[in-house]
Amino acid sequence: MGSILDKVFLDNSLRSYIIVAGSLLVIFLLKRLMSRYLAGLLYSFVSRVSKGVDKKSFVKLVVSPLEIFLLLLLSVIVVNELTFPKAINVVIYKATVHEFIDAITTIVLIITFISLLLRVMDFIAMILHLRSDQTSDPADNQLIVFFKDFFKALLVIIGILMILKFAFSYDISALLTSLSIAAAAFALATRESLENLIASFIIFFDKPFTMGDIVKVNNIQGTVERIGLRSTRIRTDEKTYVTVPNKQMVDSIMDNLSLRTQRRVLQQIELHADTSHDNINQFVQRAKNIFIQKKEKVENYSVFLLNISKNAFVIQVEFFTAPIPVANFNELRQEINLALIKLMEELNVKLVAKDADLVR
Repeated sequence: MGSILDKVFLDNSLRSYIIVAGSLLVIFLLKRLMSRYLAGLLYSFVSRVSKGVDKKSFVKLVVSPLEIFLLLLLSVIVVNELTFPKAINVVIYKATVHEFIDAITTIVLIITFISLLLRVMDFIAMILHLRSDQTSDPADNQLIVFFKDFFKALLVIIGILMILKFAFSYDISALLTSLSIAAAAFALATRESLENLIASFIIFFDKPFTMGDIVKVNNIQGTVERIGLRSTRIRTDEKTYVTVPNKQMVDSIMDNLSLRTQRRVLQQIELHADTSHDNINQFVQRAKNIFIQKKEKVENYSVFLLNISKNAFVIQVEFFTAPIPVANFNELRQEINLALIKLMEELNVKLVAKDADLVR
């Protein structure tokens, strides 16, 4: 029996063929169990990076490509124990059959491994999308899509370089140098676009404003409707649609009006110089009563004699409201102005100039 097993056929003994065939059978039968075990180990790593990952969904997603990768990898390791028969190792276009098979096997292994990593990347992106949907800022989804596509493209490039290196024994150092030079030239040619892209990351992480905020930048005021990777779109008060490069949104002085805690009105009323002391005093006291009557809408206020000139007595009126909508704010401001006009009529006092009105 031993002599039969030691019989050599195509440069390998029958015993070697039986051992390899048995090993392949064991690998085939246990591939599902091994892939599920490794998927569980991979899940423990992914769950640390992204909390709340569903283990069942993750294992179901990666177990199929992981099973194929393990089957190919272990099969190659086992079959490699056999000596490739010299009888069939002929030369085909400057390469032997053995070299062709090795190259094809390496290519398939690398492609399978990269596809497995792409599956994991898709799953992590899906989890991040679910989390971002729970927030009020849709810009999160845009950055997730960008980073997912960026890292997937990077994995594909790495896979191509690995194929060139391990399958075709190509010296990729010169190729990497060429890619570096090309990347530098591309960066110089698209400097402004890259600056806007980096600025979009700053907006994403620093969050100086979000979708729906009312902002003022470079004399442009309006509501942020979209935050892109290159620019921010603002709907102005005139209902025009303005595109502002993200670099300007980061580098310029930007006022986020939605984050203010109060609305302010400051106005100076210049009473005629002939106005008597009693009328000025009554005007100040009765103007304060106007704000007392509107204490539910006015948070704080001040009315006082600010200045005395040869032509007028300057009364400063200042009040603050909560950050209410503009329409409600303008309505309240009108009510107070009309009350002040009525007060001037009752006291028979006149203005010497148009009052300067500043709203912030």
